[in-house]
Amino acid sequence: MSHFAGADAASTSTGTVGVNGPDNIPGALANTVLGPVPAADLGVVAVHEALLSVVPGAEHAPDISMDRAEIFETLAGKLTDFRKHGGGAVVDSTGMFHGRDLPLHEALSRATGVHIIASTGMGPEEMLGGYFLTPQTNPPTPWPADKFADLFSKEVTEGMVVPRVERRGAAGLVATAAARSGITPTEESLFRGAANTSLATGVPVSIRFGTDAVRELDLVLVENLPADRVLVGGLDRKDAAGAALEVARRGAFVGIDHVGSTGGDVIDDEARAALVLELVQAGHADRIILSANAVGVAKGQPDYDVPYSYVLSTFMPLLSSRGLSDEDARRILTDNPQALLTVR
Repeated sequence: MSHFAGADAASTSTGTVGVNGPDNIPGALANTVLGPVPAADLGVVAVHEALLSVVPGAEHAPDISMDRAEIFETLAGKLTDFRKHGGGAVVDSTGMFHGRDLPLHEALSRATGVHIIASTGMGPEEMLGGYFLTPQTNPPTPWPADKFADLFSKEVTEGMVVPRVERRGAAGLVATAAARSGITPTEESLFRGAANTSLATGVPVSIRFGTDAVRELDLVLVENLPADRVLVGGLDRKDAAGAALEVARRGAFVGIDHVGSTGGDVIDDEARAALVLELVQAGHADRIILSANAVGVAKGQPDYDVPYSYVLSTFMPLLSSRGLSDEDARRILTDNPQALLTVR
């Protein structure tokens, strides 16, 4: 069977192969915005995307439209396209304060049939609100890891906050990021808090490294979090050269998640394909996660209009032409993200 299966096949997948696959975990579930579902039912998963991405504060700017009907129609069209190309689930990795909109996510999932997994977490520090930097102490001090862990864990166990007092839907992922200028003490607390959230709740962690992917992975592993509960994103950045193999050797998932981007600080798709094949040949096919870092609707920042379907429609045929087997393609597209997103 080709890995370019149609939408119906993807959305009803029961999972295949791989010692890390959800079929080998009895009762394996993933948290979606409409409730827990069998992880094997997620089908093909885009693990690092954004639905509505809003720079904090932009929603109050008089020159920015927040027409919810227009936003819904745009996102529904892009998710439907993803489903038509074989996609089954999208992870919104924006965290708590960058446009996460649970009623919108729920309506989109119902309308399109695409599973949507929302995330808790925050970062980098420059994007945090002041309350989370200097809570009301005398003298003001940055939040410690245990306070971040408590905040994120409640979004898994009690539901994600819909300002101001409502909670609904369990987060399926803890996403956090460090500054590209170098990880700060607050961001170290964020990373460690995310790790402890994973230990307490069973959801996985996604980290966006600042300057040193391996060292920053160690910040979460030192909390005794198993490496296979961690996705290290951005490993197709130019400054991540050589890190992907070391991350995979440590047992964490390798996020090659700017697929479709060219120029700037990321490698191009030809180099990404070579990186994927290098990892496969080194025996790490079960560590690879692909995504496009697509933004469905952007507010307060430039649009990044790569289709959610780009990995399926364009990048996988490139990998196939370079010799990637259907079995490894299926492992990368379905088994790996399903295993990552399983709550355990």
